[in-house]
Amino acid sequence: MSQVPSLTLNNGLEMPQLGFGVWQVPDDEASKAVATAIEAGYRSIDTAAVYGNEAGTGKGIAASGVERDELFVTTKVWNADQGYDSTLRAFDTSLDLLGLDHVDLYLIHWPLPAKDAYVDTYKALEKIHADGRAKSIGVSNFLPEHLERLMGETSVVPAVNQIELHPQFQQAESRAFHARHGIVTEAWSPLGQGKGLTVPTVVAIAHKHGRTPAQVVLRWHLQTGHVAIPKSVTPSRIVENIGVFGFELDADDLAALAALDEGKRIGADPREFSAGA
Repeated sequence: MSQVPSLTLNNGLEMPQLGFGVWQVPDDEASKAVATAIEAGYRSIDTAAVYGNEAGTGKGIAASGVERDELFVTTKVWNADQGYDSTLRAFDTSLDLLGLDHVDLYLIHWPLPAKDAYVDTYKALEKIHADGRAKSIGVSNFLPEHLERLMGETSVVPAVNQIELHPQFQQAESRAFHARHGIVTEAWSPLGQGKGLTVPTVVAIAHKHGRTPAQVVLRWHLQTGHVAIPKSVTPSRIVENIGVFGFELDADDLAALAALDEGKRIGADPREFSAGA
């Protein structure tokens, strides 16, 4: 049994609060990494079409021996496939590669405001959702301005917005918007690609609790109400990242971590990013 707590999405579906991301994991390594993660207790797996590892991810899921209804699988439509019909085709391809008959969450990977196709793309997601092939639908890297337009022109409020989020980039405006509209905030790069793990504040809190800096940051995500999806192909790190349930950060810890926000992205700005479109 997994000890990972769940959050309830706005459609009533339960989503594990700590998942396993496979960004930058080669397809031929994804099967082993995913199987290792599931064995360690992860029940949420996050991939995307552009990662090029949906096939390996699916093989890892199949090899795990865990029942499909115990797993929460996310994938995403890539920029080049935005648009109604092309999204439907892309989803079919993702399902085939994963070897699944449905996913638990399907996301638009980026808003691409310059392409101006995310509303039509989301309408395709609504069709996929209505057909039962994606239990939940949502977005990734959307800013409040994109979400407001989307919700004004479609009928299903996104269940999740997956955004860059870590102690150095805390996205208070987006998190508050999500909270007002019942959208779960999911953190990609929850450890800031490791750049924040040597910060003296994080190191000191880790020492105080007898934990690693990564465990402290992941614990911050959980206690702040985010879903987090750390990525690793190292078995010991995979296990370390899920070992965050035997301690709690206190008010002083949380205040110290809140003070680390620099408001600086590591990744791209969603207003400008258009790669692969």
